[in-house]
Amino acid sequence: EVQLVESGGGLVQPGGSLRLSCAASGFTFSSYAMSWVRQAPGKGLEWVSAINSGGGSTSYADSVKGRFTISRDNAKNTLYLQMNSLKPEDTAVYYCAKYNGPTVGSDYDPYYGMDYWGKGTLVTVSS
Repeated sequence: EVQLVESGGGLVQPGGSLRLSCAASGFTFSSYAMSWVRQAPGKGLEWVSAINSGGGSTSYADSVKGRFTISRDNAKNTLYLQMNSLKPEDTAVYYCAKYNGPTVGSDYDPYYGMDYWGKGTLVTVSS
């Protein structure tokens, strides 16, 4: 059974940092691309970042580029999101998601090919 369990969320002041983790199990983690997606209160889903199976290719939404860094440790079956210079508008539930192959499914639709999601971890950026 595929399981994705996010952790690391919490309350942080504007300008602060957090590192999210996503522990994966039930599949060969190193064979699949992964992604982070977030949902702000009362809003729709927003794709944040993605990484290919080997970790050598990453992509980011313009809203987080230069502030967030996605990475993975295939030996530990864990996906990470380092979030720096956090803003109140980064407040959201953050989900990790698995793709159905080693690369992001589409250059035009970052959600294409996502087949499993975690339950999310809440990040609140507030003073």
